[in-house]
Amino acid sequence: MMICRIAAAALLAALACAGAGCGSAPVAAPVSDRSVNATPPPAPRPQAAKPPAPAPVAAVTTAKPVEPAKAPDPTPVRSAEPGPVVKAGPAAEPIVVHAIEEPPAKPYREGDWRPEFHVVKKGETLYSIALDYGQEYRELAAWNRLEDPGLIKVDQRLRLFPPEGEAAAPVVAESLPAVAAVPVKSEPKGRKMPYSEQALAQLKIPAAKPAASLPPATVAPPKPAPKPPVTTVAARPSSADGKLTWEWPANGKVGYGFGEGSNQKGIAIDGKPGEAVLASAPGKVVYSGSGLRGYGKLVIIKHNASYLSVYAHNSQILVKEGQAVAKGQKIAEMGDTDSSKVGLHFEIRRLGKPVDPLQYLPQRAS
Repeated sequence: MMICRIAAAALLAALACAGAGCGSAPVAAPVSDRSVNATPPPAPRPQAAKPPAPAPVAAVTTAKPVEPAKAPDPTPVRSAEPGPVVKAGPAAEPIVVHAIEEPPAKPYREGDWRPEFHVVKKGETLYSIALDYGQEYRELAAWNRLEDPGLIKVDQRLRLFPPEGEAAAPVVAESLPAVAAVPVKSEPKGRKMPYSEQALAQLKIPAAKPAASLPPATVAPPKPAPKPPVTTVAARPSSADGKLTWEWPANGKVGYGFGEGSNQKGIAIDGKPGEAVLASAPGKVVYSGSGLRGYGKLVIIKHNASYLSVYAHNSQILVKEGQAVAKGQKIAEMGDTDSSKVGLHFEIRRLGKPVDPLQYLPQRAS
């Protein structure tokens, strides 16, 4: 009996403790198992964890072939310079611009290398251009209507020959000024007479009416002289060289030959200051001065339509432009202007191109 009370009190205490430890309602034990010899109920088996649910398999769909992306429409591109609109395509081929070459200048006449025009380059003067083409600089100035022969510009186009069929400027006769008309007076002149009754009676007689006055006489101006007929300038000079007999322009040894020395366009003839420089052939002086760099005081003689001769580094020039000279005439004195030593630089040019003077000058006795 005592044991049953102790077991019941222990059971009540356990139930109270269980109710205080958790918030859930206490579960009453079965009444039939309250005896001391009763076996405890088996412990509940732990349940095995359920495997995780498999992930949902995505539905497999048949993929369509991917189409290549379309190229965007070409957009117009404007160049920096004004011009038509150019469309730059995605696969546009590069445009190759070929330089346009100017056709070579044709010679002015058959058998002549010189063109009809020349384009001025940097460093050139009208004098050097005339020398390089075997022309007279004054004629070049006239053909190109240059007021100042010393003023030309780079890239300027110069005519090297007279214009085709250009007419000469007409000569205008100067007329004398007209003489002013002199009126003729018809009034009677006063006169002095001694006093007398007869003279007094003559003064009282009324004067007769003058005859009808004539118009004032005029002096007609002289008639102008008739104008000469207009003539045309020959467009192309004769290409014949003519027969020339050359002479040595100075007495002295050859310092350097053609193609040698500082100026390879001629030969050097040594000499002394003031020694005579002679015209190598007859002709006309087309240049006299010091306007060509590297030549000093210079004389150029034109012998015919093809040949020029050049005399450089003179100390004194004795001829003027436009002057006709004979072969062997003294035209200058030897010097060293624009040169390191005294001597004459001599050139012969055919159609402006330098040629070897030793092929034209007579051979000297050794």
